Amino acid sequence: MALELLPKSMLKAIDLLPDTKTPVTLFTRHSIREIVDGQGLAGYDLQLTTQGRDLAQSWGAYLTEQTDRIIQHCISSPIQRCVDTAALMIEGADLINQPHNTHRIEIVEQGLLVEPGSFVLDIKQAAPYFQKQGALGFINSFVNNALPGMKHPISGVVDVLELIYNTHPQNAQGLSLAVSHDTILAAIIAVISGRHHVTKVDWPQMMEGLFVWFEGDTFEDCLLKWIWRGEINQLSIRDFQKLEN
Repeated sequence: MALELLPKSMLKAIDLLPDTKTPVTLFTRHSIREIVDGQGLAGYDLQLTTQGRDLAQSWGAYLTEQTDRIIQHCISSPIQRCVDTAALMIEGADLINQPHNTHRIEIVEQGLLVEPGSFVLDIKQAAPYFQKQGALGFINSFVNNALPGMKHPISGVVDVLELIYNTHPQNAQGLSLAVSHDTILAAIIAVISGRHHVTKVDWPQMMEGLFVWFEGDTFEDCLLKWIWRGEINQLSIRDFQKLEN
């Protein structure tokens, strides 16, 4: 069964989701891809494996069946393994919800979801550090605001959160997908959790993500809530932005 390869934290998260009256976004790493040697620096050309494709489709179907939610919107890194993950999850959901989910869901490709695109101001300054430090070292430097050519970590994270807020479903039973990469997720989770050190244990697995939702009428005044590895957390966006100063 393909779902045996799903990180266990994702099944636990379903039990913690809010009532279906509250729409949520699943902000997730792509599914299982080809493996390469190195420092966690995956090329853009690496594709999903057969297991990864089966997992994405099965996860989309399971989510729809178990949560009574309908995928209404999707954004993705333009890298093919992310787009494929999104498309396969939607296919899986449609297998469960064919009579109701007849609309076409466009996968909107977003540069902010490419690694490390959402955090970079000057790629020429930042790129050598990415290559030298590897993914884990680079993200640790980023969350400590210790790299040239990069946004302040709070500013970079707020940009992604605002994107998710603006594409968040508005209707009851709504579910949105945002498919990205491990570096993006690792940095965002660390920064919104107030942590300044990321370890291998903290690193998101393939097809692991966090469910997020917002309470409030505007992004600046909203309360962000998220589920990550069996825990519900929250923060005020306004108070969070003040920490940058």
